[in-house]
Amino acid sequence: MLLVVAALIAAACGSTTAGPTLVPTSGAAGDAPATQRPAGGGTADDTTATSLAPARPPATSAEAVTLVPATTTSPPTTLPGRVWPELATEVAGVVITPSGVVAPFLGPDGDRALVTTPCATQAVVPIAATIAAAHIVIDPGHGGVEPGAVGPSGVREADVNLIISRKVRDRLVAEGATVVMTRDADYRITLATRAEIAQSLGAGAFVSIHHNAAPDGPWPGPGAETYYQIASGDSKRLAGLIWEEALARFQKFDADWVADTDAGTKYRPSSDGGDYYGVLRRTAGVPGVLTELAFLSNPSEEALLQTEEFQDAEADAITAAILRFFFSDDPGAGFVEPYPRVEPAGSGGGRQGCVDPEFG
Repeated sequence: MLLVVAALIAAACGSTTAGPTLVPTSGAAGDAPATQRPAGGGTADDTTATSLAPARPPATSAEAVTLVPATTTSPPTTLPGRVWPELATEVAGVVITPSGVVAPFLGPDGDRALVTTPCATQAVVPIAATIAAAHIVIDPGHGGVEPGAVGPSGVREADVNLIISRKVRDRLVAEGATVVMTRDADYRITLATRAEIAQSLGAGAFVSIHHNAAPDGPWPGPGAETYYQIASGDSKRLAGLIWEEALARFQKFDADWVADTDAGTKYRPSSDGGDYYGVLRRTAGVPGVLTELAFLSNPSEEALLQTEEFQDAEADAITAAILRFFFSDDPGAGFVEPYPRVEPAGSGGGRQGCVDPEFG
């Protein structure tokens, strides 16, 4: 039954295998190059308070922090007895429109549906499929006129995020999970709608996939980062599992790695002590993680991110971590105390200037 649901999603949203081609681009007008994007990736939103002050100067060498914790767990090769939790089926959580747009369901309107749109307004839209609930929501960060980081050769973060997200989705569906992506095409979507999709589906996990920019400097290995919700132990464990799996798989790649000196599994507080990143703050109640597993602003890592081998390694890491989150008690690893930041995250994620895609 789960595979039938997945097939409906795929039919509504288009091919599950074809992804955007990573063609260098100059970006939309007004977009800053990756080297100018503040560190930390992702976005806050237009209601986010500033991060805790003061900022400490970045260290100049990797010796300033221990990257690998004293003890880590070894990723298991098998997860026996895998039975996914039963999902609610009574009420639609989201609508899939004929054009493949995913929208939180608010109520029926004849043979159509009242929904929250990607731009966080309300509209009546045609229905191609409905989904009541999901085990996992995968969120490809940025999209449309919000490209995220832009690599030195012009590769857009939004495109990389979508490629990796599709690969993760397909792997998890093959494992029997019901998975919904917040977007399956290149259009803008607000942080509010991303979070509402996860909440409407009662997801057991929410993973927002991003790629980083503006590191502190060179690093002896992969500078992967995952961010968790401050008040959620489940979020922290999932973030630690993703970091652990990513480090294990990235070690085989030869790159001129870069990182922030507090690379690892961490959190970012706002001035009031809550979660700084809007996509984590708004998904409270659903274990949410924001991933920044490679630096698109680094030419060496940008080149890796354009290869299928590295894309598959990243997707395999996120998939394996999610499976361990659901079917093991493994604690994860890589937990570090972040240094204070005052630099804002990348702009975007709010409603201002947002234009909804076609619903079909």
